[in-house]
Amino acid sequence: MPVTIGDGLAFCGHALTEGELDLIRQITREFANLAWTELAATICELLQWRRPNGRLKGRECYLFLRELHRRGWLPWLTAPRPRARRTPLAKLTSGPAPSPTILTGPLYSYRPIRLELIQEVAQRRLFREYLDRYHYLGYRAPYGAQLRYWVRPAQPELPPLAALLFTSAAWRMAPRDQWIGWSEPMRQRHLPLVVNHSRFLILPWAQISNLASHILSCAARQLPADWQAHYGVEPVLLETLVDQARYRGVCYRASNWIQVGITQGRGRMDRSGHAQQIPKQIFLYPLHRRWRQRLCTPSLPS
Repeated sequence: MPVTIGDGLAFCGHALTEGELDLIRQITREFANLAWTELAATICELLQWRRPNGRLKGRECYLFLRELHRRGWLPWLTAPRPRARRTPLAKLTSGPAPSPTILTGPLYSYRPIRLELIQEVAQRRLFREYLDRYHYLGYRAPYGAQLRYWVRPAQPELPPLAALLFTSAAWRMAPRDQWIGWSEPMRQRHLPLVVNHSRFLILPWAQISNLASHILSCAARQLPADWQAHYGVEPVLLETLVDQARYRGVCYRASNWIQVGITQGRGRMDRSGHAQQIPKQIFLYPLHRRWRQRLCTPSLPS
């Protein structure tokens, strides 16, 4: 299958030039025996595909290479083998059973709640299991930068109340981009200042009034510093998508998030409109009083 530049695929919002794509094909052909992760790291080094903190965008590039391979553009590569020890998420049962006691009562009984950053392998596995078991979208491997949290009550003996996942922002969303008012060059330059609230799961045993909106307020205060510590950039805007067929976005509205429109139903890597998804409501939340200036100026503020 011949390669066509501009066929609907970009890397992290950046449309590939012919020279970049030729380099990718050359490297993958000459070093086809390397592991896919090593190929991704090599390409990132050569093309300087890095995060604001200087780290390589290795995972994004790995997924990008898989998409190129799926489209038949890298036929000399052998598809990576699935991990032999990986258990399907639907069969994960190693985590502790849900709390036998439903947690109810006023919110103040569980305060102060805290957001616990998930870093240990066992906790990340449990996080995947809970999302796959209790979230209507299940669990899908996040694309790009990502932070996971448990929401813990004041009582350490109680189970987590909720699970949060934050990821890199969507490359394009017309209502969001129009509301921000940035130009195409500004969007490409400043997109790392926007973070996507990808998953918000109140666990089924946590039946506490006003919990969701309180969690959103806590997350808005804590996330910027955590994101900057991990990725070298302080976000100024949060975004999230709400399936209007299932939810009305009440907790977001109560926390002063702003609805700016409806998605067109495209996938994260799609630029041609072929990867259709269910249209969703777009909510945004400014994290800084000068957020628009930071997103729409020619260079990042010092």
